Amino acid sequence: MNIAIVGTGYVGLVSGTCFAEMGVNVTCVDVDKAKIERLVAGDVPIYEPGLDEMVLRNYREGRLRFTTDLTEVLDNVEMVFSAVGTPPDEDGSADLKYVLQVARQFGQNINKYTILVTKSTVPVGTAKKVKAAIQEELDRRGVNIPFDVASNPEFLKEGAAIKDFMSPDRVVVGVESERAKELMTRLYRPFLLNNLRVIFTDIPSAEMIKYAANSMLATRISFMNDIANLCEMVGADADMVRKGIGADTRIGRKFLYPGCGYGGSCFPKDVKALIKTAEKKGYEMRVLKAVEEVNERQKRILFEKLERFYKGDLKGKTIAVWGLAFKPETDDMREATSLVVIDLLKKAGCNVRVYDPIAMDECRRRIGETVYYANDMYDAALNADALLMLTEWKQFRLPTWGVLKRTMRTPFIIDGRNIYDANELQNEGFIYHCIGK
Repeated sequence: MNIAIVGTGYVGLVSGTCFAEMGVNVTCVDVDKAKIERLVAGDVPIYEPGLDEMVLRNYREGRLRFTTDLTEVLDNVEMVFSAVGTPPDEDGSADLKYVLQVARQFGQNINKYTILVTKSTVPVGTAKKVKAAIQEELDRRGVNIPFDVASNPEFLKEGAAIKDFMSPDRVVVGVESERAKELMTRLYRPFLLNNLRVIFTDIPSAEMIKYAANSMLATRISFMNDIANLCEMVGADADMVRKGIGADTRIGRKFLYPGCGYGGSCFPKDVKALIKTAEKKGYEMRVLKAVEEVNERQKRILFEKLERFYKGDLKGKTIAVWGLAFKPETDDMREATSLVVIDLLKKAGCNVRVYDPIAMDECRRRIGETVYYANDMYDAALNADALLMLTEWKQFRLPTWGVLKRTMRTPFIIDGRNIYDANELQNEGFIYHCIGK
């Protein structure tokens, strides 16, 4: 089976590579010539565990190709996946400019029945706009070529994307014809051998499932953070509360970990977009507005704890930050808590020393040389008046406490992910603050 995927960002490259791994012939298309040249040279532009090796293997074996020109492959493919970006507009709604560009190019150049499958996260109703854009181009050409549109939202977790794609808990496919359903079933048949669950729906429902799923997970995070903040005030232990409510089978334990806020490319953007979709229909998503508000407040909580500890006098203090990416196993800093914290620290007059195993270059790209980029985790803590732990990378989980204590000026740790044991750190001579205790 031959397919094309437009967009070699996170979703497009991971999806294309994984399809190729399952025997599909995949051409990845991107207008960024430099990015395509890097991929052809074997240089993968994003960090995801295991992706480099898989890209190189499938490219070498001829199942994965890269090009800047969609038109050169359209006659040879049965479906085109659109995995281009949908960045938020200033008002929070999704910008469909690139999605509609792909649709128009598709309509301008197809010569036989082909499916255009939207992989990008798009608001409900986007498929109608895509279909209309394609038909408009066909009418302009004066041709009557059959086509279908479909929705196949992605549910990939950064840091575990390959596993999520190859062994998903479900695949959602929105279609509006039996012909499209049959082709999508053929594409996913290799996965069905592993008892994969493919859920076929109408297209608007598929578009809504993606937003609803991410919004529910974001809601659980913000709910637990709100509970954790209250736990501190009343003397309860948020970890015990989490275990107690997570044991209820109606609730479960996933995404109930208190921390310093969620970030990344999905949750913040999708919550905002769903709120904006509702507003356009005259409806207010009051729960999701509160979810967003709680999360934005939570990103400040470590700074506020630091400020209280030093009674508002932070000017000239040296603060170490462990973790820049919004989560482990990625270099993604979109909507990362670290960006909020670093900005607050700099405005307070602090000297900021940062370390992340992967995201240092991405941080430089975003904020330049406004902080000290440490050589390792202990270098970041040199003469620090406090250490803020923001991202729970494995190498941060068990530091050599004696070395860390000797390195810091003041042995004060604020743990934004609750990964350390309070009793152990107190026995080691540290002042330890975390979330919800």
